[in-house]
Amino acid sequence: MVYLDYIFYVWVNHNLFKGIGSMKGGKALSKLRSFNFKLKMLLEVTNNIITNMPVEQLIERFQDMLARDLKINKVLIYIIQDGEWKIILKFGVTPEDYIHIVPERDFADIKDITVIYSETAPKFKAFDFVIPLFNDDRPIAYMLMDDFEVVSEDEDRGVSPSIRNLQFFQTLTNFIIVSIQNHRLVEDNMKQARLKKEMEMAAQMQTMLVPRSDIFANDNRISIESFYMPHYEVGGDYYDFDYLSPDEMFFCIADVSGKGMSAAILMSNFQASLKALFVPAMELKTLVKRLNSIVVKNSNGERFITMFIGRYNFVTHTLRYVNAGHNSPLLYNRKTKQVSYLNTGCVGIGMIDDIDNLEEGYIHFENDYKLLCFTDGVVELANDNDPDFGQNVVCRCAESDDNIQYTIANVIKSLDIQRSNTNLFDDITLLGIDFIC
Repeated sequence: MVYLDYIFYVWVNHNLFKGIGSMKGGKALSKLRSFNFKLKMLLEVTNNIITNMPVEQLIERFQDMLARDLKINKVLIYIIQDGEWKIILKFGVTPEDYIHIVPERDFADIKDITVIYSETAPKFKAFDFVIPLFNDDRPIAYMLMDDFEVVSEDEDRGVSPSIRNLQFFQTLTNFIIVSIQNHRLVEDNMKQARLKKEMEMAAQMQTMLVPRSDIFANDNRISIESFYMPHYEVGGDYYDFDYLSPDEMFFCIADVSGKGMSAAILMSNFQASLKALFVPAMELKTLVKRLNSIVVKNSNGERFITMFIGRYNFVTHTLRYVNAGHNSPLLYNRKTKQVSYLNTGCVGIGMIDDIDNLEEGYIHFENDYKLLCFTDGVVELANDNDPDFGQNVVCRCAESDDNIQYTIANVIKSLDIQRSNTNLFDDITLLGIDFIC
């Protein structure tokens, strides 16, 4: 930082003091006083910037400098922020002085320091000058001000002090504006970094909510495989499975409308509610209705959840399920080689206040079956030749004697489900079960 101060000092001396050597007597002394004054102001501004002074305090110090040292009575500074022109500094003015100014329109043709004549620019009549400030040839601020007194009364008598020093004043202000923009850019980057960290933590928390894949590892009556890839760090898809009792298990796949953090929050609440409510004695119909009431209350009618939930009894080999507006899972009969679509149920969770028309599906397994569940991010994938590409791939993979692990791996490979695939536009979830009778 000391080295940068030195470079700045050399640059200022080179630009401000050149020409003094050719002057003589009082004029040179007056010029020297003027340059020393400007140098002092530049160093004060630079010191404020280098010390990383907060933006509000930097603007306050700059205002003091304008009023105290430059004797300016009126100042109005517009700066571009987030694509909009905003006033960041004003003093000595009333709303009537600027209420009719529209920066996008009124500053469009101002490329250089401009003297204001009230007869031709009545909107600016409260001011004497408009000073544009640029960065990389782009306007970043405009400053309106009245005439001011500065530096030396001996220098170029008869010429307005403001006219003599406008370019210096433009440079001084440009330092401040660029510093403010850089400061806010750093703040934005820090906010983005914090947000990214929070999203990463949220993704880790969501991953922890996913059931362990080894829950049924030692149970030769069933085999489960799953895959989940959110479109963003966190997503609105959900799947779950667990034992309800030694002789019964449940499984569920769900999808919140939309994606991202808000969908993930609603889905986490939905998962917690399901876990708290679902006990062995509760019927699926009762569970779905209670979940619907919770989602309606929590989402204020702005989102809904599609869900497929089933419970399987290992002793009776029966599957009971409710499909609440979800993509119909595919059930493959390994003996007959036929595929059934499990679509019995009701509308999506949270679509209406009360679900009256609700049916429960029932299937008795006489031999081994394979079940493949998925969210719409899978089946809505398309290519140029086949708009139903995703659905067709899922059906083809399900209609095979492959075990569920290979089936899901084949779906992932056939649809090129990976982060680098730019055709993916939604969360991706697959849940598969081999029922072994």
